[in-house]
Amino acid sequence: MRYTKRTMYITVRLLNGFQKPLLYKLINIPEAQTVPPGSIVTVPLQSRHEPALILNYFHTLTEKVDFLIKEVPFRDIQFIDSRYFTFINSLSQYYGTDILHFARRLQQCSTQKESYALSPLLAELALKTTPEIILTQEQHHAYAICSQALSQQHFYPALIHGVTGSGKTELYKKLLIDCIQQQKSALFLVPEITLALQFERILLQQLPSFCTLLSYHSATSTKNKQYVWHALKTHMPVIIIGVHLPVLLPIVNLGLIIVDEEHETGYQEKKHPKINTKEAALMRAQQYGIPIILGSATPSISSLYNVHQKKYALFQFKKRFSGNFPTVRTVLLDAITKKSRPHFWISSELYTAIQDRLEHNEQVIIFLNRRGYSFFMQCKECAFTINCKQCSVSLTVHEHNKLICHYCGYTCTEPTSCPQCMNQPSSFIKKGIGTQQLVTILQNLFPSARIARADMDSSSKKTIWKQTIEDFEHKKIDLLIGTQTITKGYHFPGVTLVGIVWADLSMHMPFFNAQETTLQQLIQVAGRAGRQSEHSLVIVQTMEKHTLFDYLDEQTYLHFYKQEIQERALLGYPPCKRFVAIELKHTSEKKVDQESYTLTYFIKTYCTINAIDIQILGPTKPIIHKIKKTYTRIIYLKSDSISDCISVFKNIDQKKYVSNLFFTPNPIN
Repeated sequence: MRYTKRTMYITVRLLNGFQKPLLYKLINIPEAQTVPPGSIVTVPLQSRHEPALILNYFHTLTEKVDFLIKEVPFRDIQFIDSRYFTFINSLSQYYGTDILHFARRLQQCSTQKESYALSPLLAELALKTTPEIILTQEQHHAYAICSQALSQQHFYPALIHGVTGSGKTELYKKLLIDCIQQQKSALFLVPEITLALQFERILLQQLPSFCTLLSYHSATSTKNKQYVWHALKTHMPVIIIGVHLPVLLPIVNLGLIIVDEEHETGYQEKKHPKINTKEAALMRAQQYGIPIILGSATPSISSLYNVHQKKYALFQFKKRFSGNFPTVRTVLLDAITKKSRPHFWISSELYTAIQDRLEHNEQVIIFLNRRGYSFFMQCKECAFTINCKQCSVSLTVHEHNKLICHYCGYTCTEPTSCPQCMNQPSSFIKKGIGTQQLVTILQNLFPSARIARADMDSSSKKTIWKQTIEDFEHKKIDLLIGTQTITKGYHFPGVTLVGIVWADLSMHMPFFNAQETTLQQLIQVAGRAGRQSEHSLVIVQTMEKHTLFDYLDEQTYLHFYKQEIQERALLGYPPCKRFVAIELKHTSEKKVDQESYTLTYFIKTYCTINAIDIQILGPTKPIIHKIKKTYTRIIYLKSDSISDCISVFKNIDQKKYVSNLFFTPNPIN
């Protein structure tokens, strides 16, 4: 039987950033074939061929054109699910950015070389036996309802509030298996690459061999990324694990999204557009009509608010799978106890507890959310602080006399004299403490202990990080000193003591969610203790008394929510109000300062003329107002409506500003 080949017209946007839509004639289209917007097509342009995004299609021209319309063969199209185009279009509108930002990632789908070789992850899966998944009564209740939403395929946001060690992963595994058995794909999202690597290892060991597990993040090999694209093209049901990238993949048969540690600020990208992966995942789940599972021992205030607004379902896991909750003690590092402390940063209570654990061959985690050796160097004579030449921050002291900027990576050696008053190095004092210095302190206090460090400096080196975690799991390390990289997702059965060196370090940061993120961090790291022990201890050292420490028992976390949401409602901060940041960036501080006031005046005028109720804060200079020689000013908007904020930004004529403008809804720090 011969099929008639059809012709239609398409408008496209070139992925190279050319703004004007272009018109082409699509030829040799099979009779029953549709051409969904959002598909990628290769089009002729002058003497070359360029990838482009199909915006629309139509069968006839409504107006005559005075140019030759070039033809594009149907075979040059890389098809994308039409729902995906709706998703990335909504995302571009929400973040005030060009849809091409997302469409360019799709170009990989048409240019990536296909690799049909068995993925290393799959090969490992095929060689093992799978342990049986046994659910508790709490877990089974959540599973029964969530699995029904999975089978029926409708939007169902479910918040799993499970205390640390309650077995949230067991629920995830059951739902992932169901998803694959229904020939659908799933996304498993985590806030950090180190956590993605950890879950890859866990799921490889514990999922059945018919569950195809693939990773897609910056640490994923090129070969495995090629296999991901092959799986997407062939609509193979797979589980894709990652941080930011997976939610933007064109997955036709997507059936489930899991967001673990949903409270984490790490889900918001650091570079513009600052897409929040959790928000993007919720948007995608709603548009695809699929369930999304949000899990945490310390749920975000916004998620709990949505539960109280009847927008999310809530399931609580109040019991630990094994072990008991640790005893939590708060120790004040004040002037009274200074003389009795073995070191300024180590209380006598923490010292005694560490000594006891070492004698009983038990393990200890010491948490300090600061890398390096000291915060900064300052001259005792003239108070000069050594700052980064490219950023508005002091350089952090590291080992081997190195000074490093944690924002741009600028590195130099400690000066031989003060650049301002020319005094010798003896006039410098090193203020604050970081994980590197803490290692030195504990090595001096406990010379026979096996001590290791786990922070961003070490976690960026994949091999070293993996080896450190494995050594700690196999009890080759007694004391593990780390930052927030060790606060979530890890299961260390031998840990019976957690010490938090400086608990109030980030509590007074000038962000509306500072207390929320501080408490979440403390509870998460405290939750590493007592996973398989009946008697464990958490010692929380703080420089000041504060009501926040009344909520360190994770079983009373919801009491903190009640207090915090009242304050947010009173002050008009999220989730009670919509909050937006408009950033201006330029290499000239004078220009960015001037234009920030011009833009603020425009916004006020626009809101007045259009009767839009928006509270404007700023412009303001952020704490870190210069990074890599680029200056920043921020204007904040508060409103009951996010659409009003989006409308304001859309109506800004950005051509009038030499500064770059960026729009971030619900910014978090």
